[in-house]
Amino acid sequence: MSAFRILLTVFIISILSITGVVVFNHGWNLLPIFFGDIASLTWSGQFNFDFMCFLMLSGLWLAWRHDFSPGGLLLGLIGVFGGIMLLAPYLLWASYKANGDIKVLLLGKIRANI
Repeated sequence: MSAFRILLTVFIISILSITGVVVFNHGWNLLPIFFGDIASLTWSGQFNFDFMCFLMLSGLWLAWRHDFSPGGLLLGLIGVFGGIMLLAPYLLWASYKANGDIKVLLLGKIRANI
């Protein structure tokens, strides 16, 4: 679990650093570029579409882990748009809350104890 937590910390620091540089150089205008690449049917677009599918899957997992409660649905939606900037800190927090138990981390406390 320690290696996983270190990896999550590296992800958090890296994505915040890279995002800061990109926003400074190009602004917040992500969506037209992101969907424009998808519409172009190039490798950049293919990668963006693949990434978007992963984002939707992670958002669905976040909502499911919280039993599709209103808070879970909101967390899932934020996860779709926040990507690793939300998922890595969430998993880091959840790993401590689960006391390092991967089953609890992935399934949530109630499902893991069934």
